[in-house]
Amino acid sequence: MLFSIIVPVYNRPDEIVELLESLCDQAYTHFEVIIVDDGSFNRCEEQVAEYRDRLDIRYFYKENSGQGFSRNFGFERANGDYFVVFDSDCIIPPDYFKTVNAELLKKPIDAWGGPDRSHPSFNPIQKAINYAMTSPFTTGGIRGNKKHIGTFHPRSFNMGISRDVFNKTGGYRITRMGEDLEFSIRIIREGFNVELIEDAYVYHKRRTNFCQFFKQLHFFGRARINIQRFYPDEVKPVHLLPAIFTLSLAFLLISAWISISLFLIILFFYMLFCSVVFIHSYYLSNSAKIALLSCLASFIQLTAYGTGFLQELYSFRNNDSK
Repeated sequence: MLFSIIVPVYNRPDEIVELLESLCDQAYTHFEVIIVDDGSFNRCEEQVAEYRDRLDIRYFYKENSGQGFSRNFGFERANGDYFVVFDSDCIIPPDYFKTVNAELLKKPIDAWGGPDRSHPSFNPIQKAINYAMTSPFTTGGIRGNKKHIGTFHPRSFNMGISRDVFNKTGGYRITRMGEDLEFSIRIIREGFNVELIEDAYVYHKRRTNFCQFFKQLHFFGRARINIQRFYPDEVKPVHLLPAIFTLSLAFLLISAWISISLFLIILFFYMLFCSVVFIHSYYLSNSAKIALLSCLASFIQLTAYGTGFLQELYSFRNNDSK
């Protein structure tokens, strides 16, 4: 079967090279690659051209419209039986398409997603960020594995759909602010079979410093509330945890002026959280440096998501009251 790989890219010519290199090493090679340059001022056309002898690849440049609509643009030009979406900052393991193809031959799957992992080449901050985004002690732990909470929703850094799914749904309805989650929810509600393929993982580089990471996760928190505008029942109690974590941190600072005993009790729970994260991260990485950075990354992940969630919730409620 033929896979069409759709990759929207915006001002990331260097990252696209690593992605394309990894696609050249695939064990299963019956795929095409469609690069959609979403209005970049730093285009990647030259980098893509270097791979025309090694990959079945096409490059398109269009006006900026956001990643969701850029993926639709790629879907409309794809020839495959299945459309696979990657982010431009992903590296794809050699057996990815071999694994997916084997699963599709076993049983019909309309849409799938897979987890992300840390690549050995990642720097310590990237490895810590990856930990925060996949840890069972943060919001990252509720997706990307069979023990996730609730229904599995594929995310667009590693997601595949059949041509039938696109024909029936029309692709992405929104282009930013939770566009992949909205799309996944709609696919499931249309009655399509959606699966997590655990062995179809990618190496997702995400952000390279904590400032960028905070901004990204703050946006993710806002996106969760944005989904509520389409599906009011999709905000679950588990999605409140980062907001509670953030408010508790604020209360920790206030409690220092109210009661030293209360301050010490709250502080104890935060220290316990850091200890658990450190031990777990050290167990996985065998690095004290990465474990320490993982504590910081986990705090940033929860507070950035929590503040974004609270900000958009306030905006949502305020607009509703007008």
